[in-house]
Amino acid sequence: MLKGKTILLGVTGGIAAYKSAYLASALVKLHANVEVVMTEHATRFIAPLTFKQLTGRRCMVDTFDRNFSHQVEHIALADRTDLVIIAPATANVCAKLAHGLADDMLTTTVLACTCPKLIAPAMNTHMFENQVTQDNLDILRRYGWEVIAPGSGHLACGAVGPGRMPEPQELVEHIFRSIALPHDLAGKRVLVTAGPTQESLDPVRYLTNHSTGKMGYAIAKMAMLRGAQVTLISGPTALEKPPFVEVVDIVSAQDMFEAVTARQEQSDLIFKAAAVADYTPADYCDDKIKKKDGDMSIPLKRTQDILQHLGAHRREGQVICGFSMETRDMLENSRSKLAKKHVDMICANNLKVAGAGFGTDTNVITLITQDDITELPLMSKEEAAGRIIDRALELL
Repeated sequence: MLKGKTILLGVTGGIAAYKSAYLASALVKLHANVEVVMTEHATRFIAPLTFKQLTGRRCMVDTFDRNFSHQVEHIALADRTDLVIIAPATANVCAKLAHGLADDMLTTTVLACTCPKLIAPAMNTHMFENQVTQDNLDILRRYGWEVIAPGSGHLACGAVGPGRMPEPQELVEHIFRSIALPHDLAGKRVLVTAGPTQESLDPVRYLTNHSTGKMGYAIAKMAMLRGAQVTLISGPTALEKPPFVEVVDIVSAQDMFEAVTARQEQSDLIFKAAAVADYTPADYCDDKIKKKDGDMSIPLKRTQDILQHLGAHRREGQVICGFSMETRDMLENSRSKLAKKHVDMICANNLKVAGAGFGTDTNVITLITQDDITELPLMSKEEAAGRIIDRALELL
């Protein structure tokens, strides 16, 4: 998602400058064009040659370097940059950028940039917490900068507290959110459900299904990358929580019902990808059910139908998308579900189709609306999530 993007990585004079080399390497592996601009003090911590080797581009330090072209290099670089990230950012550079001071290659170039800008302050805890530093960071936010909060812990100076530069992968996630995809969902609230539910029989056993949550998590991630404010209501899964997404963990179908209905009114788009249990044990036993001779039957009762509730209580302008996993008569069953639940779209798949089952990284989806049926080929779940969101936006 960063292929063809030009990222200006600013490196300033702090011990965390060594992490910037890992960040530059990670961005190159993601096919970004990485231009590194260092302050003079940064070169005392890490050599410009390191970045040249990692990026394949000459590292810039001196505004008046005669090795560059006849163009005004800092202006030419600013014009072709898609995103600026300064990591690490010292208190000194934060102050200069907040007040428009441009006395070196980095600050001069950044002052001419009109693209999204990220800054990762990294410094001594007392310097970071000093009110003047906090005021400068507030000024940067007011001018449109995204200030990435530093981590806390034991710092190189011996202090313990906030001031540590975030790890490169965390910074990459911030970059993804800023420029990976067009923000066509900016200002929209998206609600996604994912994963299985667990219906307890006793303190030891429960009823569940094979859902891993991958499809719902992919939708949540792609909606976030497209600028939405995303809430993900998740049953128990082994998946890593998507960044920049509010995650609400639930266990049972009743938990899911309560979490969804509490948030449905404020949601513009709802994707109900969770595999919610249709039935739950009629009675819960406080003690472990002991094994006995002969067979055993478990009385079950119906759970509340979340999708039907959403369709019956929808607000005007809201788009609701349900999911249907079938093993036969997929189109007939899914079209019936679309009408019965009063929703806008059903994303249907057949468990018996290769690549479309539980736990896979791919899916074969058919998008069903009142007006048309769109069959998608085998693709990754993230690609499928993008196509699902595209169609939902058209309906919105």
